[in-house]
Amino acid sequence: MTVIDNAIYVGGVRTDNPETLDETFELLTERRGFAWIDLDRPSPDELHAVADEFDLHPLAVEDALAGHQRAKLERYGDTQFVVLRPAIYRDDVEKVEFGEVHLFVGSTFVVTVRRASKPDLDAVRARLEATPELLARGPQAVLYAVLDRVVDDYAPVAAGLENDIDEIEDELFERGKTELSRRIYELSREVMMFQRATRPLLDVVGDLERDVADHTIDIEVSRGFRDVLDHAHRIVDRVDAYRALLENALTTHLTLVGQDQNDQVKKISSWAAILFAPTLVGTIYGMNFDHMPELHWTLGYPLAVLAMIVMGAVLYGVFRRRGWL
Repeated sequence: MTVIDNAIYVGGVRTDNPETLDETFELLTERRGFAWIDLDRPSPDELHAVADEFDLHPLAVEDALAGHQRAKLERYGDTQFVVLRPAIYRDDVEKVEFGEVHLFVGSTFVVTVRRASKPDLDAVRARLEATPELLARGPQAVLYAVLDRVVDDYAPVAAGLENDIDEIEDELFERGKTELSRRIYELSREVMMFQRATRPLLDVVGDLERDVADHTIDIEVSRGFRDVLDHAHRIVDRVDAYRALLENALTTHLTLVGQDQNDQVKKISSWAAILFAPTLVGTIYGMNFDHMPELHWTLGYPLAVLAMIVMGAVLYGVFRRRGWL
């Protein structure tokens, strides 16, 4: 059975723990509170049973069953369908792993559909049950608490990415780090995926703020949404800055690698030029013919050798002054 928890709340207090969904539906009518049903990867039959009772829209149910949705908020009549993308950062492999949670929020119910271990909805429920004055504000309080937990869980992910970016900056000017460009590129990809998960939250919470303006959400819950929106803006700004830093780091690294390669080419070319001059002299005077008068001089061959040494030394000095050697 995929039902993780199932409860009826009246006045912010947990009054019933129904054993079946049918019992939940019956008690909900009697108690006049709201139900919170928490499902973990439900089967189509289980989710459709909930959908039939709460009149959930087929398109929203289809999205919840299929998964792999972007963060979004959609309205179907009086029911809100919210998709969130929680994340954790695995520092050992420098990867961001994303989960997914769907919420159906109506006036008398909240249905949460988990597709990963994050966020920890058990902890969210425990927090709400410990603050009945917040839970008494209804299903929107549950939506706020889940949103708040997802955004709070983004902070360790951002910190992990920042730590790896700091390591890259420390390694950037070290020689021989030709593999660094691959690390920068892969980390940039993780940051980009994190952007795709966090940026849509601004629209989601912004839409909820418009509900506040229409007086459809409790004022205290609206303050909670504003706090979540503020935290989401901070995360998005940090992630945008990370992407810019990595783009600059990649450009700088490629420039440094290019300079190193140019320096190597200059060194090779310089040594080739130094060796070319004495080789040329030696080749000429080493030919097997008798038409050069200087070959008959007493110091002819020693002078040829000296000329080779002098030309090599001159070229070596010139290249050293230019920094090519």
